[in-house]
Amino acid sequence: MKNIILFSYSIIFLLACTFDYGESDASERETPDLVMENVEYVRVRSSDPIARFTAERAERYEKQGVMKLTNFSFEQFGEKGEEINAFGRAGHASIDIESGDIFMSNGVRIEVESEDIIMETSQLDWKDEPRILSSGTNEEVNIYQENGTHFTGIGLRAETRSRTYEFSGVVSGIYIDKDEEEEERREERRAERDERRLEQELAEEARAAEEEEFDYELK
Repeated sequence: MKNIILFSYSIIFLLACTFDYGESDASERETPDLVMENVEYVRVRSSDPIARFTAERAERYEKQGVMKLTNFSFEQFGEKGEEINAFGRAGHASIDIESGDIFMSNGVRIEVESEDIIMETSQLDWKDEPRILSSGTNEEVNIYQENGTHFTGIGLRAETRSRTYEFSGVVSGIYIDKDEEEEERREERRAERDERRLEQELAEEARAAEEEEFDYELK
């Protein structure tokens, strides 16, 4: 089913057909058909919202079928639009209106809650149909996880359906697997139990000392 595009915007819009920009093809390509400020842009599929974009400025180019956004942020919904699964931001983004492909640049940050992953890089390219996220071949990508895993790689390609991440260049950093993480949690729990036990022992000693002092005063 063809995607439905919803817009809410404020203050200004300019239609290219209203003005004479000359006969230059290059000029026509560079002139947006529609300009919007303070934009909220929602993609809907089968009556359910699948993503929401916001931007300070949006420029729509009809011939290219492209929407260019400035100071862009997005939220991706889970099934039936019930919850937000991922969100991110970039200084600039270009959205293919028909396919939903997105090219992001200038300070890209993406957080995927279901995967516990944060990605930061200078540019990322999202292909909507195959669900593939990739950086430039020589682009550095930083990845973080809440458990302390963090590493840097060159040339990311992530297939989100199979949840596989590949790098074409050097990768370095620290990876904490689940066994190590679980062992760390067990150690933390043991330390907490030992601390509580020590607190109880100190409290009992303090009570015993108070009772002993009370008995001495009675005598």
